[in-house]
Parts: sequence; C-alpha cells; structure tokens
Amino acid sequence: MSTRPTRRALMLGTLCAASCLSMAAAAAEEERPGSDKRPQQRDLLVVAEGEREGELIKPEDLKLGGPPLFAWPKDPESAVIRDGSRLNELLVVRLAPEELDEATRPRAADGIVAYSAICTHAGCPVTAWMKATEGEQEVFKCMCHNSEYDPRHSAQVVFGPAPRRLAALPLAIVDGSLVVAGTFVGKVGAQQG
Repeated sequence: MSTRPTRRALMLGTLCAASCLSMAAAAAEEERPGSDKRPQQRDLLVVAEGEREGELIKPEDLKLGGPPLFAWPKDPESAVIRDGSRLNELLVVRLAPEELDEATRPRAADGIVAYSAICTHAGCPVTAWMKATEGEQEVFKCMCHNSEYDPRHSAQVVFGPAPRRLAALPLAIVDGSLVVAGTFVGKVGAQQG
C-alpha cells in the first residue's frame, strides 16, 4: 500500500484550503464593523489609493487648484476605514476660498471641499479633474458619460446628462487634520429607477 497522496486527496485538500481562505477573508470583513457605515461627524479623512493609501490627509497635502485626492472617511475611535461601500469614496480638493459660492463656503475648511466620488447619472466613479467643456476652470468629470461638476458651486452639473449635483460632505480642520463636520448634503449616487 502506497503512502503517496492520490490525485483525489490532493484535489480535496486544495479545495478545503481554498474554502478556509475564503471563510477567513469573509471573517476579516466582518471584524471591521462600521466599514460600510456612511461618514460620521468627527471622522478623519485618509488617502484612498496610491503610495499614501490609508494615511491621514492634512490641509497641506492638497495643492491649491487641484488635483483632488480620493479619500475615505476613517472612524477616529476604532480606526476603521469606511471603505466597505463605494458610496463613501470622496473627492477632496483645495480651492481659493474667494472662488467658492455662498452655499459652498460654509461646508469648506480653508477652501478645502469634499464631494461624493459617485456620479449622479449612472453611478460611475467620478475620476477626472480637467478643464470644463464650457469655460476655463477645472472641474470634476465622470468619464463614463461626460458629466461635469463644478466644485466651486456645490458641485452643480455644468455639462452632461447628470440630473443633479454631487453630494457634499462638510469639513473642518481639527488639530491639523481634515475632519468630517456633518453628514452628506444631498443624495449620494445615481437615481434609482
């Protein structure tokens, strides 16, 4: 009788190992309660991608006039990053305070504004910062269907099929870090049919 494992035994072992890894990954997600909860007052903002992913965003990290940083809110108590829902991803950009309209200025922190990164047209990610189709200023742009939003004017739609502005997230600066100062103003994401 051979002590070498059979092909069936190896396959069964591989399937069991894969199943265990899958369950461990699911358990790890469950160990992060609050990761899908909407941004809360006093949440910190952290970089969402790139070399600095997960690092706190400081006002000096944002260059005047853009480009924006993609960010996630982070619970300051539990240190859980609220990246469990794509509806929590934010665009954070620094603009000259005098460029902001009367509705936008109260939600800004030293000219820094935050908006949902989810297009209100079809729910695509808003990923571009570029010159507006009509006008001279830089705007947020959804490359899926070309909707453009002006962050100086509460992210109102300035071009494309989007039916409404991006939801705004009020900010404050506390101890040198950007902090959420309130809940989203406006509906996040696309219209539901």
